[in-house]
Amino acid sequence: MLTLFALLAGLLFGIGLIVSGMANPAKVLGFLDLAGPWDPSLAFVMAGAIAVGVLAFALARRRTTSLLGLPMQLPADAALDRRLVGGSLLFGVGWGVAGFCPGPALVALGMGETKAVVFVAAMLVGMGVFEVLESFAQRPQPEAA
Repeated sequence: MLTLFALLAGLLFGIGLIVSGMANPAKVLGFLDLAGPWDPSLAFVMAGAIAVGVLAFALARRRTTSLLGLPMQLPADAALDRRLVGGSLLFGVGWGVAGFCPGPALVALGMGETKAVVFVAAMLVGMGVFEVLESFAQRPQPEAA
């Protein structure tokens, strides 16, 4: 049952990205190009997504279990640190250069978009590099004599 709901949520999300234009890098870049012919339509998509998210998190905070009976797992840490800010900046630069972020890139990949193949490949390499660097950072350091 959990897998069915995950599939339905993913399909709904993907269809929403297609309908809103978020899976089209030209539309996204038109939104991000403030100096050129700016396309504000994605601002409405984002505002709607933020409104839904705020409502969903407000309701989720009042619950201990999800509608499927699973324990509620909400983020506990709200601190802004160097890693969060750096990752956000890197995400924003990538979004601005490519016109994709991970969700829309996967949808565009499923639609056969050639640029999405390159983006998803680069995203996977970046995730791999992060995992390797993180595993080195988590290793216990030998004590200096």
